Amino acid sequence: MLTNKLNALFHAEQYHGWGKTKRYFEGWYYKVLNADESQAFAFIPGIAMDEHGKKQAFVQVLDGKKLTAAYHKFEAADFVPQAGKFEVKLGNNFFSKEKIHLDLPDVKGSLAFHNQVPWSSSLLSPNIMGPFSFVPFMQCYHGILSMDHSISGSLNIKGQDIDFAGGRGYMEKDWGRSFPSGYIWMQTNHFSEAGISLKSSVAKIPWMGTSFVGFIGGVWLHDRLIEFTTYNFTKLRKSFADEKKVEIVLENGNFKLEILAHRQASTSLASPILGFMDGRIEESMTATLEVLLTDKKSKKVLLQDTGRNAGLEVAGKVSDIMVG
Repeated sequence: MLTNKLNALFHAEQYHGWGKTKRYFEGWYYKVLNADESQAFAFIPGIAMDEHGKKQAFVQVLDGKKLTAAYHKFEAADFVPQAGKFEVKLGNNFFSKEKIHLDLPDVKGSLAFHNQVPWSSSLLSPNIMGPFSFVPFMQCYHGILSMDHSISGSLNIKGQDIDFAGGRGYMEKDWGRSFPSGYIWMQTNHFSEAGISLKSSVAKIPWMGTSFVGFIGGVWLHDRLIEFTTYNFTKLRKSFADEKKVEIVLENGNFKLEILAHRQASTSLASPILGFMDGRIEESMTATLEVLLTDKKSKKVLLQDTGRNAGLEVAGKVSDIMVG
């Protein structure tokens, strides 16, 4: 079991809950859009354990265009992760980094993911959380599995056959005890040209009896990943949200990233509180993000574009994470 936990530490995609029996959740997030962008779904498999040790597995299905969500419950015994690699069986459903197979009441079929763009990884920074990955008492851990990739395969959803060939996908995950008490999360890999993806989030992070405003951001720009993190000396210059818009500005010694998100209608999803999925968050998959990325040294604009089909969550007490 210790070997499994240590191996997972350096592979964010793998199951991290070995030996956990209560106050714990783990979930993977697959965002998929078909080629003409008429269909947008998120599939979220996971396991949850409350403070009394009651366990429940699940698959959430979010239809971003029709603004509906379904929560499919499973017995905890149906959740079967593999050690040393990311493969999870959940009843007749299967999830890995390369493919998923779904056998749910209203969703059946298989998708495969190609040419994935992972977050950078090193001995001291295994994934997007960097050195914080090694801190054992964090409320919530986060991992980016693929900033962007192509899709093949098809699904039958509520009797409709949907071909996802040529579509685009994104993949991440969370694990720990609870989501932050206040946070902003946004992501899109649909810009005016292919090969561009953005992800950014701001959250209130509990820390040894106090708290701080944490943030992460990244832009995949054709062939390189430009990172904005606490541990590469990025500063959060602005964090703001109201009912219509969200603004985030991140800046380090080399780059400045400015994001203006326009909020759209959202759908309610289950979220973890002390391990169990008793909370509720609102997620949109049709927001738009105006993005300006500047190289400070050359004063060159690297990206000035609007991302569409953006995932956007503004949850909890966001007044705690307002900056600037």
